Amino acid sequence: MNVLVIGSGRLGRYLANMLDREGHDVAIIDENADNFRQLDKDFSGITVEGVPMDMEVLKEAGIESCDAVAAATPDDNLNITVSQISREFFGVKNVVARISDPAREQVFKKLGLKSICHTKWAGEAMFNALVRPWDDRHLTIETATMGFRSYLVEKRDWNCTVDEIPQKPEEVPFAIIHRDGSTEFCYHHLTLLTEGDKVIFSRIED
Repeated sequence: MNVLVIGSGRLGRYLANMLDREGHDVAIIDENADNFRQLDKDFSGITVEGVPMDMEVLKEAGIESCDAVAAATPDDNLNITVSQISREFFGVKNVVARISDPAREQVFKKLGLKSICHTKWAGEAMFNALVRPWDDRHLTIETATMGFRSYLVEKRDWNCTVDEIPQKPEEVPFAIIHRDGSTEFCYHHLTLLTEGDKVIFSRIED
């Protein structure tokens, strides 16, 4: 895939490096050429110094042949503008923009643009870590989605193995998290559970 990244700050560089390592053709634009020096030493993409809203700068970075654009600067207004230019003037359909203000998500939706609000994601992650640390979680790898459920070991389960505690038919024991924070994967299922242990069960969702 041919991808243009707008902004060579921490997020932009991280994304550009990741795409490059995965074998995609990457170009990255930034007004400050010094930021390019912090890209991976083996980064093989194109770097273009200039104002991201400048049509000639965008053309120089190859936007006319891009499959996707990621607007990753810290400036919400700039990301919105570049996203619109990419879609309306250059016909790039796959455009994703970083935004800091959750209230602006509605603006992006009305414009038909995709956005990633890192403030909202970080806030939700911290909220869950504080008040719902053991809710069910899901992980998608390619086309498969796995679900994970935690079970706080009850007194009746002390000195039992993971195979002896209640579990759903579609689940398998995945790991034990002990009270001291250490984690033990369920390779042999012989560990005896004690007070404060949590068992993580996994299942294939689709």
